[in-house]
Amino acid sequence: MNTQNTSREKILNTATKLFQINGFNATGLNEILEESKSPKGSLYYYFPEGKEQLALEAIQLACKSIVERLRGTMDKYSDPVEALKYLISNITDDLNDENKLQDISISLMALETYSSNEKLRLACEQVFTELSNVYAHKLIQSGFAPQKAEELGMAIEIMIEGAITICVTRKDTVPLSAISNILNVLLSQDSL
Repeated sequence: MNTQNTSREKILNTATKLFQINGFNATGLNEILEESKSPKGSLYYYFPEGKEQLALEAIQLACKSIVERLRGTMDKYSDPVEALKYLISNITDDLNDENKLQDISISLMALETYSSNEKLRLACEQVFTELSNVYAHKLIQSGFAPQKAEELGMAIEIMIEGAITICVTRKDTVPLSAISNILNVLLSQDSL
């Protein structure tokens, strides 16, 4: 890997982390440069359209990371309930150990940009759709009808994203535990 790619990747990785943790508006370009230890001119060299371009690429990078993590976690168990409980346990551990949102959620960026920046809103929408699709795919593999799996995949995504938001707001992980506790009922094939 050449130095150009390394510098660009350092800026992008730093921005991705800071946007997920602090949000789009609270993250300044100088903060990104300082934390990535990059010279001032390099940001506009690699991201000539500025903060919006950097945020779009950061959302895409976060999506890739979150989806890879989600797929890896979901593939550890054939039973979707066990896979989701394991996923929720991992998210809970991350929030308990580091109180971090990196590689867990882009909700903060979605909430603060949905009405002010259509490009960022669409990028966040795509992430949420991809995450819902991972859940739906797991359910289809487990015998759920495609339409029901899509509905449940969206519901699972909504519950997990909402629980993460409430967990960080309350500074406890009880909302994630509540989801974990109802998964058997939610995904019972008999109740569908």
